[in-house]
Amino acid sequence: MSAEPAPNNAAQQRRATGLAVAGIGLGMLALAFAAVPLYRLFCQITGFGGTPLVATAAPAQLGTRQVTVRFDANVMGGPQALGWRFQAPSSVKVTTGEEHLIFFTAANRGAEASTGTATFNVTPLKAAPYFQKIACFCFTEQTLAPGESMSMPVSFFVDPAIENDINMRDVTTITLSYSLYRAADQAKLAAATPN
Repeated sequence: MSAEPAPNNAAQQRRATGLAVAGIGLGMLALAFAAVPLYRLFCQITGFGGTPLVATAAPAQLGTRQVTVRFDANVMGGPQALGWRFQAPSSVKVTTGEEHLIFFTAANRGAEASTGTATFNVTPLKAAPYFQKIACFCFTEQTLAPGESMSMPVSFFVDPAIENDINMRDVTTITLSYSLYRAADQAKLAAATPN
């Protein structure tokens, strides 16, 4: 009687190991691409890193504490600079829970239409979970023709819950800062704009 040859276990183990390593590599690559959107979502939900929260409406009950909210407006420079003038009101004094509407202004000083988008943060960072935006120009890209200017609204409130946080007792001023930069689809805008 002849014995049947034993299956090649070493070859199967190498194949399984190779597939596992390839799967891990693909998983790590997918996580690398998902890291930025997931981090942005985490910050928007928790207020981490000075990211203001987004609300649908101000609370019905006002608080009693007064907070000064300062505004900062910047245009990013460099080789792809936007070429806009961007200004903000200096500050407002708010009562917690009270909705406020302020306007930033932008003007395109360039010779062609351009599209900008804004990043934003709140300082001190620990105040971010209590600073909530209802409406903001920063949620969408803004396009300005040459010489065009616009007023851009921001509607916000400071959550009255800040009054109950003992770590926030020293916060009397909150700064909302925006930085405008050239939007990623600027090349598409240039292609669509007639000369």
